[in-house]
Amino acid sequence: MIDLYPPMNRESGVNDVTIKIMYCGMCHTDLHYAKNDWGITMYPVVPGHEITGIITKVGENVKKFKVGDRVGVGCLAASCLECEFCKNSQENYCDQIQFTYNGIFWDGSITFGGYSTMLVADHRYVVHVPENLPMDAAAPLLCAGITVFSPLKDHNLLEASASPKKVGIVGLGGLGHIAVKFAKAFGHHVTVISTSPSKEREAKHRLGADDFIVSTDATQMQAKKRSLDFILDTVSAHHCLGPMLELLKVNGTLVLVGAPDKPIDLPSFPLIFGKRAVKGSMTGGIRETQEMMDVCGKHGITCEIELVTPDKINQSLQRLAKNDVRYRFVIDIASSHMSSRL
Repeated sequence: MIDLYPPMNRESGVNDVTIKIMYCGMCHTDLHYAKNDWGITMYPVVPGHEITGIITKVGENVKKFKVGDRVGVGCLAASCLECEFCKNSQENYCDQIQFTYNGIFWDGSITFGGYSTMLVADHRYVVHVPENLPMDAAAPLLCAGITVFSPLKDHNLLEASASPKKVGIVGLGGLGHIAVKFAKAFGHHVTVISTSPSKEREAKHRLGADDFIVSTDATQMQAKKRSLDFILDTVSAHHCLGPMLELLKVNGTLVLVGAPDKPIDLPSFPLIFGKRAVKGSMTGGIRETQEMMDVCGKHGITCEIELVTPDKINQSLQRLAKNDVRYRFVIDIASSHMSSRL
């Protein structure tokens, strides 16, 4: 059973900011850690790495933040600061990366996440939240948002060229719906690929997708062969990449950001006969996360959320396990602050 953890994960130091947590998104990763699905959970575990809040205290070495700032904390809590990745603002690929929860901080303490009322974080792993973004709907951007933003940036899709690209998004869940919003904001032609025909209206009329393919419909899949420049696969369930690869043009790329528990099926012929590539991608560095937040502020991009009070955390985790959410649960931590004053 999970409930809000008592305030403060550790004492605040000279490089830290203390954050009064207002909202925290609920990610599938939280569920895996709570249940110790990966065999690495260090109990007691306090999940949550999609955190927005207000700074209440800053350390003496902190220059870019002040008390009262609206800020966010994502997946990263610490890294070595010395390797090529850290020096190139790609801390997420550091061999010594420690995560916002279930990690070991530099002082040896265990990191606790956002299912709490307060958080102490090193300022180098904190970002500003633009003033025009609501803090509840912005919270999932700290994980889901940067996870889909990073591969779009890597493939030069942040700005539409004179000839917009044809981008496919596999899956219309917590990651996929944000990917659709980004790709449309950048001026591309967006196709949603899903096993659920019922999601077509949602994809087109609510999120603005241009096209929709039911991946289990062989006729539709055949009709769209070699039609896409780029595919972002957000599905975390086991599936075969072969049919998806056939949708790509020659020299097209498919990027995996979903993480199925079992190995995916990757037939060789669609790769060989289409000169196609399959890549993986995970979250992003802090500088890139700030860039993503600023882009969201510019375009008014937020997540579609279902706000839940802290007493509904366990119920929401049960629903999350069944994918019964459209599209992201966010815990209203702010309500616990108000109730504590009553």
